[in-house]
Amino acid sequence: MWDILNNLLVVAGQVVTLFLLMGVGFVMAKLGRLSPSTLGQLSNLLLYVAIPCVIISSMQIDPDPGLLRNIGIMFLITVAYYVVFCSLVPLLFRSSPEDTRVVLRFSTVYANNGFMGMPLLQAVLGEGAVIFAVVATVTFNLFQWTHGVILVGGQKKISVRQALINPGTIGLAVGLVLFLSGLRLPSMVGNAVDFLGDLNTPLAMVVIGGQMASTDLGRTFRRPDLYASSILKLIVIPLITALVLLPFHLPALVYCSMVILAGTPTAGTSGILAQQYNRDVGSAAQMVTLSTLLSVVTLPVVAVMANLLS
Repeated sequence: MWDILNNLLVVAGQVVTLFLLMGVGFVMAKLGRLSPSTLGQLSNLLLYVAIPCVIISSMQIDPDPGLLRNIGIMFLITVAYYVVFCSLVPLLFRSSPEDTRVVLRFSTVYANNGFMGMPLLQAVLGEGAVIFAVVATVTFNLFQWTHGVILVGGQKKISVRQALINPGTIGLAVGLVLFLSGLRLPSMVGNAVDFLGDLNTPLAMVVIGGQMASTDLGRTFRRPDLYASSILKLIVIPLITALVLLPFHLPALVYCSMVILAGTPTAGTSGILAQQYNRDVGSAAQMVTLSTLLSVVTLPVVAVMANLLS
């Protein structure tokens, strides 16, 4: 019992640290020191520079058959995760208005793997888990720009270029070439990539905090549909994931990474897609805010559960 409590406190401490970083962004935005346009620019810096650099940096390791096997397993699991849960979302929120319904469905399935999942795995499981967050982020991008666009945008066709060419897949392509060939970046270039990758955790948390400052927190806490989506996202989905994967006796790091990522809050890109396709942007922002706030309680429990079951 003491070990469980100790692990819970350790994980909670890491999550609270991330929320303190978010608090910086929240306060700065409330004081007018971070404008919406600035947050958009910082998001671009994260999306197009920091995250690809994290991916490339995490793959500057010696190729190992065991690691390659685990990467393949993680990829298959994340694909299965999206196939299963994306096929189930049409059952949800049928009574909501269409523009709100598609946002809630997207928010229930798609998690904040890049901005929050990657820093969280790095903090809780160590550097060795980052590679699994990278795989999950790439799979997330593939499904977000295919199924996600069809879901939110109501499109029947999507661009292959849009689905396959994005910061996550480009970073993975570069990283894989270096990883499989055994090539290493020159020290000066490698150091620059590492430093840019180090921006991911603090900058991502500051951006999320800044985005939360622009939402109506009072109304956010009074919406039952947001609570329903948050419970599904933060509790039901990671629990199902943990129980379904348990009989497969996966490597502990793979299992823990997948379960924790399944329990991360709603992806910030829900608001981006909602705005792009003229959906309910307010609900998207409120869902990101509520699920992120509630995750300070649920994520430590999910992480400890994953550790115990693994």
